Amino acid sequence: MNESRLQIWISSARPRTLPAAFAPVLVGAALAWHDGVFRAAAALLCLGFALLVQIGTNFANDYYDFMRGADTAARVGPRRAVAAGLIAPATMKRAMWGVFAAAFIVGLGLVAWGGPWLVAVGVASILCGIAYTGGPFPLAYHGLGDVFVVIFFGFVAVGGTYFVQAGQLTANALLAGLPVGLLAANILVVNNYRDVETDAKANKRTLVVRLGRTAARAQFIGSLLIAFALPLVFLSRGFRAWCLLPLLLAPLGWIHAVRLRESKTPSELIALLGATGKLLALYALLFGVGLVL
Repeated sequence: MNESRLQIWISSARPRTLPAAFAPVLVGAALAWHDGVFRAAAALLCLGFALLVQIGTNFANDYYDFMRGADTAARVGPRRAVAAGLIAPATMKRAMWGVFAAAFIVGLGLVAWGGPWLVAVGVASILCGIAYTGGPFPLAYHGLGDVFVVIFFGFVAVGGTYFVQAGQLTANALLAGLPVGLLAANILVVNNYRDVETDAKANKRTLVVRLGRTAARAQFIGSLLIAFALPLVFLSRGFRAWCLLPLLLAPLGWIHAVRLRESKTPSELIALLGATGKLLALYALLFGVGLVL
C-alpha cells in the first residue's frame, strides 16, 4: 500500500528518536516539582521547543547526509526520505528551516520566565542542530555527535527546563542531566554502530568509525553504568529512596548491551535502536516519578 505524504513526513521526523527530546524535559520538570517551583506552562513550552529542535535536526540530517553522500541506495538503516526520492532535497531543506523557525518562536515564550539570555541558548541549540550534519564543520562527521547529544539533550535540556521554572541552575539539575544525556547518546551509538561501513565510505568519521565497534560497545555499557549509578548519588544527597526507581531497568539495560554485542543484521540493530529510545523514556519516567515522590 502506498504511503500518504503525511506518513512520509511522520517517518522523516524519526519518532524513535523523540524520547531524547521528551526525557530531559520530564526529568527537569520533576526536579522542579520536587523543589516546589514547578510551572506547567514553562514546562510545556520547554517540551514543545525540545521536540521541534529534535524534529528539525532529523530533517537536517536527512537533507545534509544525502547532500554529503552518507545516505545512498546502499544504506542499511531505516529509509531516509530524500535519499529514497520521496521528498525533494529543496523541500526537506525548507521543512527544516520551517520547523526550526517554529522552535524559535516557541522558545521566545520562555523569555518571560528565564530572561532574554535564553534567546542565545535557543539559537545555539538550533545552530548545533544544523551543525550536527551541516555547515563547514559537521559535528557528526568529526566524531563529536555523542558529545553534542550529552551536552544539549542532557545538561542543557534538563538544566534549562529546571532553570526557567526555578530561576536558578543547581548542581542537582546538572547531575540529573548526565544520565539522560548518556542514555540519549546510546541511541546514537546504536545508529552509528549499524551504519559504520557506509559512514566510513562517506568519510563520516563517527566515534564508531574512528575507534571501532569494540570501543562503541564499551561506550554503550559505560553510559549505562553511569546512568544507573546516578540515582545512588541522588540518594546520597538527601533524596528519598524513591529516586532509585530507575534501577528497576538495570536488567533491561544489560539485555540491550548483550543485544548490541550479538546483533548480526541491520534489522536487529534497528529494533535495538527503538528499544534504546524506550529505555531512555522509561528511565526518565521512573526517575521523574521518584523525584516527585
